[in-house]
Amino acid sequence: MNKEILMVVESVANEKGVSKLIIFNALECALASATKKRYGNDIDIRVTINQRTGDYETFRRWQVVETVEFPDLQISLDKAREKYSSIELGTFFEEPIESEGFNRIGAQTAKQVIVQKIREAERAQVVEAYKNRQGELVSGVIKRVERGNVILDLGGNAEALIPKEELIPRESVRSGDRLRGYLHSIRPEPRGPQLFLSRTAPELLIALFKLEVPEIGEGLIEVMGAARDPGLRAKIAVRTKDGRIDPVGACVGMRGSRVQAISNELSGERVDIILWDENSAQYVINAMSPAEVISIVVDEEEHSMDVAVREEQLSQAIGRNGQNVRLASQLTGWTLNVMTEAQATQKNQDETVVVQQLFEKELAVPVEVAKILAQEGFSSLEEIAYIPLNEMLEIKGLQENIVKDLRQRAKDALITRAIVSEERADETPGNSELLTLEGMNLPTVQALAARGISNLAELAELSVDDLLTLEGMNASIAGKLILQAREMTMANW
Repeated sequence: MNKEILMVVESVANEKGVSKLIIFNALECALASATKKRYGNDIDIRVTINQRTGDYETFRRWQVVETVEFPDLQISLDKAREKYSSIELGTFFEEPIESEGFNRIGAQTAKQVIVQKIREAERAQVVEAYKNRQGELVSGVIKRVERGNVILDLGGNAEALIPKEELIPRESVRSGDRLRGYLHSIRPEPRGPQLFLSRTAPELLIALFKLEVPEIGEGLIEVMGAARDPGLRAKIAVRTKDGRIDPVGACVGMRGSRVQAISNELSGERVDIILWDENSAQYVINAMSPAEVISIVVDEEEHSMDVAVREEQLSQAIGRNGQNVRLASQLTGWTLNVMTEAQATQKNQDETVVVQQLFEKELAVPVEVAKILAQEGFSSLEEIAYIPLNEMLEIKGLQENIVKDLRQRAKDALITRAIVSEERADETPGNSELLTLEGMNLPTVQALAARGISNLAELAELSVDDLLTLEGMNASIAGKLILQAREMTMANW
């Protein structure tokens, strides 16, 4: 019988390519499981097999505790020390019992336990082999397709899953085809750790360029980012610190061979190769290719840019379903507003008028002076108050005495504004009638007070759009607040 155990271990270990130790552990679990069924499943059993001779022993175990709650599994410290004086809390008290015969354990039980242990061992080996490859390109043969999900055979008992949502839309996949994917995660699943691949991640595009373009692999060309509309179009930004190398040309390859190979791998996805630039505006101009940008206005505060193109190129700049501008925005990290030259000019004029009126009101200056400030690009009182004096003196039409006066007026206006804002915030009591509205909170009440809205009647006169400018506000809450204010105002009236 002992020889039979050793033969089983030798045979399974050779067939499955796993450690003998794992098979011995599986057999010990199978014997323990069979013994439990014989004595009752509520007890704890440990089986140990001598890996040299095949002999095995069986022990019943109780955990040593202070107070016994489960007599079949626990034993008190005092009782355990009657036999083993040095035993400690938390350890196990064991007594040998009759072993279950190896030939008597349920064949099905033994098979299930052994197969389970082998699968666990195989999965552990796969995870160990691929844990350092996360973030890399891997390839395999399509083993099967289940409900749109693709299972790849990576070889060496390793499998990977490409979820349906990570496949390129409308991509044709068939069993036996070879496919590449980006290994983005190794996650625990009910059936064990699973390798997850993606065919839609921008990182896949970058990995393919590293594979196809030797200069990238050698570090001569650096990939700065990528954005994709999987299966349709993509943009990738590159740069080089070696002035002798044309990074875009190197990525395109002779007669487009390199970029075409990547496009074929991605089901015909068209790839635009963009030259990265440390100047954000120039980078955006490059990213908007093939559309030609006429002018660009940067708003650092909103992290956005107004991009103007010729009217006949507007549709090209935006792209089909907004594809071109969306990819350019994702690639550069800027919010891009694409418009025609005429629209950009009109927007600029409208903004200039608003700023001009602000200066006229807040600084109490003539129209001519306010117009000069607006045309010179000033858009706030802070800019006028704190811009270096020598820069303002360079503005044509403003003498030194006027510049100093403007700076002082701007500082006074800012101080006045801060005092008014503070007073309004202080005047907003915790028991303001606005706080009686469902969905209202103190920060919103204070924000309204800063705008001169301190009671129900004033709130009732506002529109939803007026409230949407408040932080954390949405159309649903704004509508409810205004409706409540109007109902309560009417009731009081």
